[in-house]
Amino acid sequence: MTMSRGVIDHVPLSTILPQASTADLEAVQRASRTVDAARAGEGPLEWEWSLAHAVFPGAGPSTPVVFGADVVVDAGGGDGLEFLLQALWTEDGRLAVSAAVNVACWCETDHATHDVDAIELAVGTGTSIGQAFEAGAERLVGWLADPHDADYWRDRAALPPRWER
Repeated sequence: MTMSRGVIDHVPLSTILPQASTADLEAVQRASRTVDAARAGEGPLEWEWSLAHAVFPGAGPSTPVVFGADVVVDAGGGDGLEFLLQALWTEDGRLAVSAAVNVACWCETDHATHDVDAIELAVGTGTSIGQAFEAGAERLVGWLADPHDADYWRDRAALPPRWER
C-alpha cells in the first residue's frame, strides 16, 4: 500500500481520522509537533498516511497503518535503530496508537528486527485518539532523549549485541 508523505501541516487529519473530534485532531497535531521539536534541529518529520485506511480495510496479512512517523537513527556500521509512532487498525478492527523502539536483529537466527520497548493504546474504551496519540508521542519523545545506540536498547531487552554475531 502506497503511503503519502509530508510535514504535519500537510496531513489531512480530518480525512484520515473521520471519527475524531476537532479537539482530538488538535491534540494529534500538537503531539506531532512535540515529536518534531524533540528531534534536536533535524527539522520536521515526514509523516506518512494512507487515505485507504481511513476506515478499517478488513483483516489481512499486514497491519493497516492510518498515520504515523518513523524516526530512523543512524546507529553506525549498518546497524538499525528506529522510533515509531503510528495510528493503526488492530486485527479486530479497532483503532489503536502504537509507539515502539525497534532495533536490527543480531540473534543467531535472523529475526530481522525486534521491538525492544513498545506500547499500544486502544481507542474508544475511554481513551480518545487525541489522548492515545498524546501518550504515544510523550513516550516517543522520552525515548528520543535516551542514547541513540542500538546496543543500549538491545541490552535493555536482553538481546545479543551486534558484535556477538
